[in-house]
Amino acid sequence: MPTIDVRGRKIDCEEGAVLRDVLLAANESPHNGRADLFNCRGHGTCGTCAVEIDGPVSETSAQERRRLSFPPHDLDSGLRLACQTRVEGDLVVKKHPGFWGQHAEE
Repeated sequence: MPTIDVRGRKIDCEEGAVLRDVLLAANESPHNGRADLFNCRGHGTCGTCAVEIDGPVSETSAQERRRLSFPPHDLDSGLRLACQTRVEGDLVVKKHPGFWGQHAEE
């Protein structure tokens, strides 16, 4: 059973679970600020659930690549959409600032 480390909290989940669903079920939002209210509800179209992930996850889907290729995101940023990412092992997840979570800290 994979463990997700987010904001210093450990969350267990089933392998293959959608990261966004796991985070929300544990009351750990993948969104910042008003994006909690204004998001696409997991369809991969808004980009507000972008997170930095360290660990094994599913391959990037075509839908995810399309959204991450459109500003304010950058496909080369290394960020992933929590709503399009399946957990395949233990992860460390970091949410960056900004409405879309696109502002990586330097």
